[in-house]
Amino acid sequence: MSIHRFRRGLVLLGALAALAAPFVSPFATSTAQAADVTVFAAASLKNALDGAAAAYKAKTGKELAISYAGSSQLAKQIESGAPADIFFSADLDWMDYLAKKDLIDPASRVTRLGNTLVLVAPKDATVDLSIGKDFPLAAALGADGKLAMASIDSVPAGKYGKAALTSLGVWDAVAPHVAQADNVRGALAFVAKGEAPFGIVYGTDAHAEPGVRVVGTFPQDSHPAIVYPVARIAASTNAEAKAFLDWLISPEARPSFEAQGFTILAGQG
Repeated sequence: MSIHRFRRGLVLLGALAALAAPFVSPFATSTAQAADVTVFAAASLKNALDGAAAAYKAKTGKELAISYAGSSQLAKQIESGAPADIFFSADLDWMDYLAKKDLIDPASRVTRLGNTLVLVAPKDATVDLSIGKDFPLAAALGADGKLAMASIDSVPAGKYGKAALTSLGVWDAVAPHVAQADNVRGALAFVAKGEAPFGIVYGTDAHAEPGVRVVGTFPQDSHPAIVYPVARIAASTNAEAKAFLDWLISPEARPSFEAQGFTILAGQG
């Protein structure tokens, strides 16, 4: 694979993003106009939350519009007035960002899910790496190999990944190889398509993508705990949003998330 081919892929991804509607990502499951509830959710939640939405519709007949993107992008859109009812973030930072601006209902906030961080390679790759202190990731990448990650400065998966690599003493060596995507599913796609020999994604992303295999799991103490808080948007007056959020944190919704590899948490805040 050439660097030029990889860069063309990044340009194409950016072009597709630019064509998307201002507040609804290309991953949206339905239009906000036709929906009873509009949810802004981290891209890594797609498979699980799609399943939960289908279960909720089967139970209630209610339609959800779900816009998936990086938590940072979604939080900024909400700050700009995007008509969301619920925000489901992949980290505490972006939920805290909105909370400090009084843009979420603090009484509705629940930290619901946990996840893991993994190193993935294309499914047919034969590389064998043991993740640990000073592990030879840079050598495995070679001179031209790229490490696909979500944006390391803003997207939770990218921030967790950089923290893990830094903690393990390999960040400086691999930093020149990092190719950043707008969200974790973008990074996953580059690995699945063979455009990058390695990527750092969540364990649930690897579970959802048959085109990759897990090389190893990063130690939990190498990065901040990966948790997903959910809350109702303060400006929303949609009564159905509260009903859906209550259902989402109930035992009835658990199977949709557990089936994708998420850990169910019960903590508040």
